[in-house]
Amino acid sequence: MPRRTLNLGVLAHVDAGKTSLTERLLYEAGVVDRIGSVDAGTTSTDSLELERQRGITIRSAVASFAAHGTLVNLIDTPGHPDFIAEVDRVLEVLDGAVLVVSAVEGVQPQTRVLMRALRRLRVPTLVFVNKIDRPGASDARTLDAITRRLTPAAVAMGRATGLGRPDARFLPWRPAEARRRLVDTLSARDDALLAEFLAGEPTVERLHAALAGQVEAMIAHPVFFGSAITGAGIEPLVRALVTLLPAATSDAGAPFVGRVFKIEKGPVAYVRVDTGTLRVRDRVSARGGRVGRVTALGVFTDRGEVAGGEVGPGGIAAVRGLASVQVGDVVTVGAVSTIRGDARTARHFAPPTLSTVVVPDHPEQRAGLRQALAFLAAQDPLIDVRQDDVRHEISLSLYGEVQKEVVAATLAAEYGVAVTFRDTTPICVERPAGTGSSAEVLFAPGNPFTATLGLRVEPAPPGSGVTVRTEVDLASIPMYVYKRQDAFAAMMAGYIRAALAEGLCGWEVTDCVVTVVRSGYQAPSTTAADFRRLTPVVLMRALAEAGTRVCEPLARARVEVPAETVGPLLAVLGRASAVVTAQTRDGDLVTVEALLPATAVPAVQRQLPGTTGGEGSIETDFGGYRPVTGSPPVRGRTTPDPRNLDEYLRVQR
Repeated sequence: MPRRTLNLGVLAHVDAGKTSLTERLLYEAGVVDRIGSVDAGTTSTDSLELERQRGITIRSAVASFAAHGTLVNLIDTPGHPDFIAEVDRVLEVLDGAVLVVSAVEGVQPQTRVLMRALRRLRVPTLVFVNKIDRPGASDARTLDAITRRLTPAAVAMGRATGLGRPDARFLPWRPAEARRRLVDTLSARDDALLAEFLAGEPTVERLHAALAGQVEAMIAHPVFFGSAITGAGIEPLVRALVTLLPAATSDAGAPFVGRVFKIEKGPVAYVRVDTGTLRVRDRVSARGGRVGRVTALGVFTDRGEVAGGEVGPGGIAAVRGLASVQVGDVVTVGAVSTIRGDARTARHFAPPTLSTVVVPDHPEQRAGLRQALAFLAAQDPLIDVRQDDVRHEISLSLYGEVQKEVVAATLAAEYGVAVTFRDTTPICVERPAGTGSSAEVLFAPGNPFTATLGLRVEPAPPGSGVTVRTEVDLASIPMYVYKRQDAFAAMMAGYIRAALAEGLCGWEVTDCVVTVVRSGYQAPSTTAADFRRLTPVVLMRALAEAGTRVCEPLARARVEVPAETVGPLLAVLGRASAVVTAQTRDGDLVTVEALLPATAVPAVQRQLPGTTGGEGSIETDFGGYRPVTGSPPVRGRTTPDPRNLDEYLRVQR
C-alpha cells in the first residue's frame, strides 16, 4: 500500500483533453484495462449519462491509482465555464494540480481563469501541454503563450519532437542540458542556489530539490509536453507528480476535520480528511448544528473504491449517513466549535449572474419539481432556488445557457419532470446609497417583540461584502439566552445576513457595514426568537432611510482581434453598452479590454466571428457590479415584507 497520499486536480479549458489525460493516467497505472473515449462516451470518470452524450464533464469525479509509492486521488473537474462551481469546491481539497493546455488551441479563456484561482489559493501546479500529435500543434508557440498569459515562472522540462504526427514524442532534457536550464531558471529566484553555483556546480539532486521547493512555493511551474491519446510524455509527467508536488501531511491522532466537496444520490457525501481519522459509526457535526452518523465508508485506494472502517489524513471517502450535510461544509467529530473554517464562505470564482424561471410542463408536477431542484441545490449550492409563493414561480441562478440545458435534461432523465425556462435575466444586487439608522424599543407602541434593537447601516467599498459589528455592552444582552457576548454577536450576524437576502427592491444587499448599536431585554421573557424576528423590521427601516442603489452584474472582456477589424469591434461593443478600459497593439493584433453588462456577452460572442473574419478571440471574467441607469429592476420578495408589519406578523406568529 502506498505510504504517501496526493490529492490531485486535473483542470483545463473545455476540450483541451483533461478527461482523456485522466483516462491515460488510469490506464498506465493498470486501474482500467482500456482507455475510454470522450467522443464515444466510454470514459470511467464521466459516469453521468449526460456527460457521455455531450462529451463534456459536468460533475467532478474521483479515481485513484498508485505511482512510485504514492496514492494519487485524481479528481477530474469540468472544463466548461458554466460548471465552474464544481471546480470551485474541488480547489479546497487539492494538494496539487495539473493544468492541461492544448498544443493546438493554446492558452484559452478558461485556462487563465483557472490559473489565477490556483495561484491565489497557492495550489502547486504542473502544466501539461496536450495534443502534440495533432495537426497545428506547436510547442514553442504554446510555451510562449503560457509564459505571457499564465505565468512567467513556466519551466520547460524538455522538448517535443515530431509535432503534428502520431509519432510525436516528449524528450526530457539530457542531464547536462537539464542542469544548465535549471540553474539558469531556479537561481534567479534562489540566492542560496546562486551562491552554490558560483562556488561550484550544484548536483542534479540539489537542483531537483530546489525545483520541488519552488513548485511548492508557487514560484515555478514545470511544463511537460505530450499526448493523452498516444501516451507520449505520460511517464515523465507521472514521475513529476510524485516527486515535485507535495503530498498530504497531517497527524492521524489529531481531531477529525474534513471537507465535503461533492454530494451524490443516496445521499453520498465525498469528504477529504484534513486532519485526524473518520470511522464508521462516528457522529459528525457541521455548522448550523447539522449532525449525522457515518453508516458506511467507501475509501479510495489504489485498488479503487473499497468498503472500509476508517479513512485517515489526506484520504478521500464516499460517506453514507450524513443526510443533512451540504456541499462546502467543513465537518468534524464532536463539537461544532472545533471547526475553524467553512469552505462555503470561500468562493474562488465569480457568483452566478443569471437567473431564470423554471416551469413544469405539467402543473401537477410542481411539487416534484421543487423536490428535484432542492436536491440539485444540495449538490450545487450556487444553484440558488427561489420559490415565489405569490406568483407561484420557481427560479434558479445559473452561469449560462449550457447549464440551463443540462439542468433541464437532468430533471427529465433522473426525476421524470419535463420543464421549460423563461427568458434569462441578470441577478442584480443592492448597495446602500447612504447611512441609515433605526431602533425598536422594548414595550414601545408598535413593537410586538420582547426586545430592544437598534441598527445602523453604512455603505462599504464595492466587493467588500457584508460586515457586522456590535457596539453594545454586556448588560444589554440576555446572557441566559446567548451565554456569551461573542455568541450574541455571532447570532446577530446570522440574523442580519439572512435579512439582507432581500432588500428594498428584492435583491440581495451587499457591500455594507451593519452595526448593532442598541439592545435590551426583559428577563425571563425575552428569547433569541425575539431578536431574530425583530431584526428584519429594524434593518429594512434603516435601509429605507439610507436608500439603496440596484446594481447590474458586469463582465470584464479581453478581446484580441486583427488590427484592421478594431473599428467594427468597437461598434459591436458600443451597441452592448460596453466601456472600453484599455487598448494595446502587438504586431498585427490589437487587444481591447472592456466592461459590459453580463447579459450582453452572448451577443458579442455571436457577432465576433463575422466582425473579425473568424480571427477574433474573447475571454471574459466577472467584472463586478455597476448602478443601473433609469428605473431600477424590482424582484418580487419570497418572504413577507417587514415594512408591512401586519403582513409580516401574520407569518411570524
